[in-house]
Amino acid sequence: MKALRTHATGGPETLVLEEIDTPEPGPGQVLVAVKACAINYPDTLMIRDLYQFKPERPYAPGGEIAGVIEALGEGVQGYQIGDRVLAGIGNGGLAEKVCVPANRMFAIPEGVPFEKAASLLMTYGTTIHGLKDRGHIKPGDTVLVLGAAGGVGLSAVELAKAFGARVVAAVSSPEKGEVARKAGADEVVVYPKDMMDRDQSKALASAFKAACGPDGANIVYDIVGGQYSEPALRAIAWEGRFLVVGFPAGIAKMPLNLTLLKSCDIAGVFWGAFTMREPAKFHAQVQELFDLMKAGKIDPLVSETFPLARGGEAIARLENRQAVGKIVVTMD
Repeated sequence: MKALRTHATGGPETLVLEEIDTPEPGPGQVLVAVKACAINYPDTLMIRDLYQFKPERPYAPGGEIAGVIEALGEGVQGYQIGDRVLAGIGNGGLAEKVCVPANRMFAIPEGVPFEKAASLLMTYGTTIHGLKDRGHIKPGDTVLVLGAAGGVGLSAVELAKAFGARVVAAVSSPEKGEVARKAGADEVVVYPKDMMDRDQSKALASAFKAACGPDGANIVYDIVGGQYSEPALRAIAWEGRFLVVGFPAGIAKMPLNLTLLKSCDIAGVFWGAFTMREPAKFHAQVQELFDLMKAGKIDPLVSETFPLARGGEAIARLENRQAVGKIVVTMD
């Protein structure tokens, strides 16, 4: 079988497409013929050894897959050969076949294409955990989403609206703003792509405040980090919740005096660790996502697909912050 693997630390250009042996599922595992693998920001970090987890090389990146079960390992129950499944696997998805623990899989709802199924877990899973468990979202809240046109950002727009919130989408271009509006955003703020000086940072904070309204943002959902975090924090409401989700623009240096002045919280959202520590709640939230999808309240936007041989290009698109919605690698 073919796999796109990393053999040494480096960027997407270092990935190698090669023939490797098909793995055999062990006890509690199934062999999945991968049909689609969604690309996520951790994939860009992992191959550069910048992520929390550093798998032993060589390995295929790609932590979110959808496909068809080809073989069952010993002791697997509740699944059969031919079932359509999706799974979060950490890494290994940029391959034609992969072994997956059965307790980490979910049956794909009827009518959902593989590309959309592969785009659900990490983005919407992160966001439902972030908004509900860390942000304590409630109807009537105002939610400011940074990076609102990416995969995680659009999931935050859709889920916040589904939970009865008003959404302010912060994006890097008017075109991305239109994508966020189509997903349900009530207001859009376009922030500069280039480095900001102090006056520009204050102007962005003022734009966030104007869009959020006089009471500010009850929740800031920060997927971007860097120079954008402080202006967003300045727009937070009294006792608001600032959720740290990612930092492709860099790790922010936050003036902690603002947390005192607003009596607000800064909370981390580490979805991967949450799924391991609280598997029952994780499974319940995935079922809730399926219900929301069935009701038409969420719908992953797959903007581009790439074949396996061009999987490095797919990762580069995300790394360069060019992605709108989700980028997916398909095996057909």
